[in-house]
Amino acid sequence: MVETINPNEVISGSHGRAWLNGELWANAISFEAKITGDYEEFDVAGIPGKCKKLQGFSGAGTVQTMKIDSRQAKLLAEGFKSGVMPECKIVARVADPNSTGQERVEFLGVTFDELLLISFELKKNIVEDIPFSFNDFNYLDAI
Repeated sequence: MVETINPNEVISGSHGRAWLNGELWANAISFEAKITGDYEEFDVAGIPGKCKKLQGFSGAGTVQTMKIDSRQAKLLAEGFKSGVMPECKIVARVADPNSTGQERVEFLGVTFDELLLISFELKKNIVEDIPFSFNDFNYLDAI
């Protein structure tokens, strides 16, 4: 538990980065990934509440990008059309020059859940949300 906070050490997302298959996702403007536990519920005599046992997890996330080119669209379109998705790995990093380090997580077994084919709105920059799932992850660095 932190007793005092140095405001300069609060990490800003402005220095966050993500890489897809080792290539910097330079147009990424936000990134979020989380896991949700898959539990089996059961009853135990003498315990009035439901008990749960962890059976695994589901990993999901979203990267939001500024539309600059069709790189992601080409990768995913080919996979959806052929029925053979390419193997993908994502590494995401959050760091701040004022903080005491960086946090990096790699996501393995990445699959992309949908592909936005085209979208626009007058007088607005195009931003795409790209949802994904993953079946494994590793902390590469922790703060």
